[in-house]
Amino acid sequence: MEHNDDTTIQFSGLKPGVYHYDFALDDSFFSTYKNEKILGGKVVFDVKMEKKERLIMIFFDYSGEVRTTCDRCLDELTMPIAGSESLCVKFSDTEQSDDEDVVFLPEKAHSIDLAQWMYEYVAVAMPIQCVHPDDAEGNPTCDPEMMQYLTEEATPDNPEEERETDPRWDVLKTLKK
Repeated sequence: MEHNDDTTIQFSGLKPGVYHYDFALDDSFFSTYKNEKILGGKVVFDVKMEKKERLIMIFFDYSGEVRTTCDRCLDELTMPIAGSESLCVKFSDTEQSDDEDVVFLPEKAHSIDLAQWMYEYVAVAMPIQCVHPDDAEGNPTCDPEMMQYLTEEATPDNPEEERETDPRWDVLKTLKK
């Protein structure tokens, strides 16, 4: 089992066969990408590369945790992620494909940097809505101060209650009846 600290696989000089690589992505890796959703994390990739004469198949298995912001209370949140993906690498100086799982490299290529694909796999594995999980009783575990603010009802101290409505919208209220 080979271990490589960066995300580049050198395939020139390798005989056809199966090769294994381990990659550990951390905060320094995620900081190179400008994504407000992913603040950092630790994700381990187990990569299997199957080299053939004119084709390379790359299989990714990954798991770890990613730090993000809770969509409800805006506190930092750690989300577990895991998944499996595959990538087909073909060699050609002219052909291109619209298939996102197929990449073409020039005939004289010696290596492939997997960083962009790894980052995209992690980003796609993130849930659409990231919130702190509820406790055993079904109550949110978000920041209590923020939750109080979010659930606060209109009071005389709260000017939203005293706000007048636009008279043009009052006609629509009669349609409900």
